[in-house]
Amino acid sequence: MGAVLRQRWFAIIGSILLCSGSAWAQGSTPFFAGKTLKIIVGLPPGGGADAYARLVQRHLPSHLEGAPSTMVQNVPGAGSLKSVTYLDSLPDDGTALVTFSSGLLTEAITSPERVKIDFRNYGWIGNVSEDIRVCYLWHTTGVQTWQDLLARNEVVFAASAAGTAGNVESAMLRDLFGVKVKRVEGYPGSADKRLAVEKGEVDGDCGGWTSMPEDWIRDRKVNVLVRLSARLLPGMDAAIPYAGDLVKNQGDREIFDFLMAPEKLGRLFAVSSRVPSEPLAALRQAFDDMSRDPAFLNEAEKLHLTVTPTRGEAVAGEIAKLYAEPPELVARAKSIAGN
Repeated sequence: MGAVLRQRWFAIIGSILLCSGSAWAQGSTPFFAGKTLKIIVGLPPGGGADAYARLVQRHLPSHLEGAPSTMVQNVPGAGSLKSVTYLDSLPDDGTALVTFSSGLLTEAITSPERVKIDFRNYGWIGNVSEDIRVCYLWHTTGVQTWQDLLARNEVVFAASAAGTAGNVESAMLRDLFGVKVKRVEGYPGSADKRLAVEKGEVDGDCGGWTSMPEDWIRDRKVNVLVRLSARLLPGMDAAIPYAGDLVKNQGDREIFDFLMAPEKLGRLFAVSSRVPSEPLAALRQAFDDMSRDPAFLNEAEKLHLTVTPTRGEAVAGEIAKLYAEPPELVARAKSIAGN
């Protein structure tokens, strides 16, 4: 083969390799340019998950090369499980993210017959914030302290789908602490449960601190009786007991920590397990950059949304730890969370 022919042959091969490379390798048009990033929310509008999703919607695109447009789609159902299964029907190129009730993480371990998902296989983008959880009763109940709650013959709590955080937490109040909880089922999400509390349909609930209306706290419309999360936030009364300090023994503490672990991971965002490594890495980096962006932090503060981010790799590690818990602990956790 002559020198000129060899040069032409190498040029052809080079062109083929360049054209067959991914958009990431071409370095021409950014991958996310002209695309729409869809954020699937597994809970109804008006709750904490929805608020965080829309905050991320407004700030994440500016940290992705190509600045894609974004949209939020609420896909509630089955305790937010519907949103996770829906994710797997969408394109696997990194343009579809999901955020859901983190209680599904432990339910996938305690009740794999219902939640047939291995969350170790998902592409974790990150966690915006721990979900700071508290339990409260409406002021007209007259219950003002933890001891009042324990002495009460019955308290009626709102409940949504099995496996959601509020259901698990009311079950813990009953089985680990002896609170006489009666649950009224059928509320779609936290916004509906808050309305039920205001209307007097139920006495109270367990929920996210940042999801409670500002006037509830300011005007003492609710009495917060116990903190389920150790972290204290501005405006939170440090005298409110932390449930982790109230458990009776080490075994109960291990169950409590296991069942509350998803709330520490809190406001999670993930992509399908089929998303390639390049868009996953780009989304993770954009998420990390967004979490430090003053514009993002300022808006979160105005909305009274906490920001305590966890990187995607660290989230994956914490989820792996949950799956490694001993079977006897998982069995007891199931007996509590499943009721």
